[in-house]
Amino acid sequence: METVEVAPYALTELRIARLTLVLGAMASVGAYFLFSGRVAAGVLVGALLAWVNFRWLKSALDAVTRVSTAQAQSAKARLPIGSLFGLIGRYILIAVSVCVIFILVRIPVLSMLVGLCALGAATIGASLYEVFQSWD
Repeated sequence: METVEVAPYALTELRIARLTLVLGAMASVGAYFLFSGRVAAGVLVGALLAWVNFRWLKSALDAVTRVSTAQAQSAKARLPIGSLFGLIGRYILIAVSVCVIFILVRIPVLSMLVGLCALGAATIGASLYEVFQSWD
């Protein structure tokens, strides 16, 4: 069986996680000056939720990878329940958090959704960085 070198991918995952927070903070500052403090808080909350989502997804997929590797050698390898919760529970966490923050703090939902897009923007940015690095 072939093994894959994961060090370059780990660096890209770290870059995506950091870039999510940086882009979310920058968008939050921009929203503060363009709109209001509530909108800026919503963008920041959305970016933080996107970051938590990414971290849970990463840890759950790492567990799936370990189990699938172990299953190649043993038929009794099983995925831990915590990993299953990490795959599914992150959506529940985002939905509940957005609802509670909207109801209790009155932060606009749209601003939180914009903040959640920070993960997508960070992924695109990190991917472009990897593409341009490979040209050297």
